[in-house]
Amino acid sequence: MTAVDSFEPLDYQAAKAALLADPALVGRERRAALAKLTDSWLAGLLAAAGGGAGGVALVAVGGYGRGELSPRSDLDVLLLHDGAPVGTLADQLWYPVWDSGVGLDHAVRKPAEARAVAAADLKAQLGLLDARHLAGDAELTAQLRSAVLADWRAKAAERLPELRELGRERAERHGELAFRLEPDLKEAKGGLRDVVVLDAIAASWLADAPRQGLDAAQRKLSDVRDALHLATGRATERLVLQEQDQVAATLGVLDADTLLREVYQAARTIAYAGDVTWRAVDRLLAARRSRGRRPFFFTLHGAHRGAGTLSRGATARRPLAEGVVEQDGEAVLAQGARPAGDPVLPLRAAAAAAQAGLVVGYATVRRLAAETKPLPVPWPDEAREQLVTLLGAGEACVPVWEALEAEGLISGLLPDWERVRCRPQRNAVHTWTVDRHLVETAARAAALTRRVARPDLLLVAALLHDLGKGWPGDHSVAGEVIVRDVAARMGFAQADVESLALLVRHHLTLIETATRRDPNDPATVELIAKTVGTAEHLELLHALTEADATATGPAAWSAWRASLVATLVHRVAGVLAGEQAAAPVGPAGAPTATAATADEERLAVEAARTGEPALALRAVAPAADLLGAAPAGEPVGVELALAIVDRPGLLGTVAGVLALNRLTVRTLTLRELDPIGAGPVLLLSWRAAAEFGEPPEAARLRADLRRALDGSLDPGRRLAERDAAVPRLRGSSAPPPSVTVAPGGASATATVLEVRAHDAPGLLHRIGRALDEAGVRVRTAHVSTLGADAVDAFYLTDAAGARLTEAAAEAVAEQVRQALR
Repeated sequence: MTAVDSFEPLDYQAAKAALLADPALVGRERRAALAKLTDSWLAGLLAAAGGGAGGVALVAVGGYGRGELSPRSDLDVLLLHDGAPVGTLADQLWYPVWDSGVGLDHAVRKPAEARAVAAADLKAQLGLLDARHLAGDAELTAQLRSAVLADWRAKAAERLPELRELGRERAERHGELAFRLEPDLKEAKGGLRDVVVLDAIAASWLADAPRQGLDAAQRKLSDVRDALHLATGRATERLVLQEQDQVAATLGVLDADTLLREVYQAARTIAYAGDVTWRAVDRLLAARRSRGRRPFFFTLHGAHRGAGTLSRGATARRPLAEGVVEQDGEAVLAQGARPAGDPVLPLRAAAAAAQAGLVVGYATVRRLAAETKPLPVPWPDEAREQLVTLLGAGEACVPVWEALEAEGLISGLLPDWERVRCRPQRNAVHTWTVDRHLVETAARAAALTRRVARPDLLLVAALLHDLGKGWPGDHSVAGEVIVRDVAARMGFAQADVESLALLVRHHLTLIETATRRDPNDPATVELIAKTVGTAEHLELLHALTEADATATGPAAWSAWRASLVATLVHRVAGVLAGEQAAAPVGPAGAPTATAATADEERLAVEAARTGEPALALRAVAPAADLLGAAPAGEPVGVELALAIVDRPGLLGTVAGVLALNRLTVRTLTLRELDPIGAGPVLLLSWRAAAEFGEPPEAARLRADLRRALDGSLDPGRRLAERDAAVPRLRGSSAPPPSVTVAPGGASATATVLEVRAHDAPGLLHRIGRALDEAGVRVRTAHVSTLGADAVDAFYLTDAAGARLTEAAAEAVAEQVRQALR
């Protein structure tokens, strides 16, 4: 049917019922038809009351003013007048509406009064921004609308912070729509109220929201609200569990879970648009305050150059990683970045942003999504390392991940992600959807990386452990199959693939066993020991269990559960230690020293004969033949072999030179050789990567090493000067370093010091200098950087070559701790 243009007031409810029953009218078309029907009704009431003359206007505001009415929506109207008495007229308007049973929010004001109320009440001002003329004096409505818009634009810099605070208060009360099992479709973050806010920001002429998908998201939530009104017969905004099946049926959706996924996807689109827009507003208001003038209008969806420049004139740009810089508080692409030739760039940009405590700029994410080609399979080493670095940023990873997910980059990297994206978890214990739970688990695992020898495996297992929830059957069993494929595509070695599969398959085993079985029963302990197989797997599973539980929700983890799991882990560790007592493993899972290559032996012979350091340096691209070129866009690293007669401070000195040349140490092996029987020579084998740009020239690196070794260059002082000259970014919150002395059985001839810390320029230099000041010898070292975490083991002796006493070892550990603070 179509709405009639005029009818008797008492016909309104019958006409409305007929309209709502018409199967040809659904969604936005039905809302518009209902608004038109209501317009005609109210116009007729005004005419019948004698209000058709000049000086009086009936105005729709708020949601009704936007021209869309849900079946049970209240009517927000304003009777505007020029000062003439309108009391009787108002009664003749309002009473028929009340008698009809329709909810009514009304006011009677002169234009100046309406403006004064708007100036004092932000919510009233937002309603007037959507003012729409219904009947009466159209010029009166037009004047009010123009005045209200002018007032809003003139005071936007003062009112927008207030508007943002109202949004935060709503989010605290109603939560995030994208994660609630019983969400409020209007007031929760990502709900319909946020779309109104985005329109208000656009009306201020300061900024506009990214519009891609926003209209469809608003329409989806409005359609769900309409169905909810029809199902309940009430003007409710909360989609409670008992109504979801009926709402899904009304909309022709498969089931309630599918309905929630569609609601969540719409909410994420709105919430992400809000986050992007508010960041733009913050930058523009800051620019206005600093310049003392109004900043220009910035249209987010019109930006396309990737750099995301938001202000006139030169803007400071600070390098973060290869192809990535910091600008205006965001990570954006460097001017020379070419996403089409650098498939690792999205992960590198995301990791750099998260580690610096930044977000990736909206225009940058859009460009990366549009231009970046898929990663090769298996992934290059750098891609895997950048993913681990991103996850290792902890909570700072979450907004970066959301930005990539909003533009489809995550599903491109991990196709299996689409099955768990926005998937609800119908369990009151769970706070998040499946996909967000996985990201939250990884964020919590980042705080536990000091407890494990392989933080990379912990973080990736945390991210993937519930991927099986997108498939039928036991999600742990399905997840084991999925993770084998995903880990292989990521380029993990086969042994690591098996470890990840074990962690995913048994990520619930510890908590279920600890709470359902007797941890004092030897059979229970033996079963878990047989399941995990190694001490390394046990510590990984323990950390994953805690991260998973704490990311689930407050009810999933408690001091009691933690103590039960810890007791079980302690007993299993004892069994594993007893089984391995005859063949102790290296500390922290460190590999045993490998035999020297022919080139390394040659260097050792040269150093032993001449007494001078012998150095070999070559460029290496991890994902290419060493004799060929590196893949396009992949930073080139270096391999460095140094043979030298031992001297005090050697490790810290060489590490300091590498840090000065902006080389990040990925691995280091230090060992003793005696190639000609003339005494031991130290052989240091490094692999390092440039922080950004090209690695230093070999001649320059050799010159700096020689200067540092002869004392004419002080790496520590130069590093301190450089750090002081360039203020550090805020960065993500990393757990504190862990410096421990391994149990005595770790080595029969040396004391093993284990250091786990957040990787940073000069970290190894500080450790080496602390060990030198402590007067100990580093006989062997195994250094590795896994994502953003350094996992190092140093085999120490005293000056005479003997193991350290327990007291001396602890003193050395404390000295290293102090150096890392």
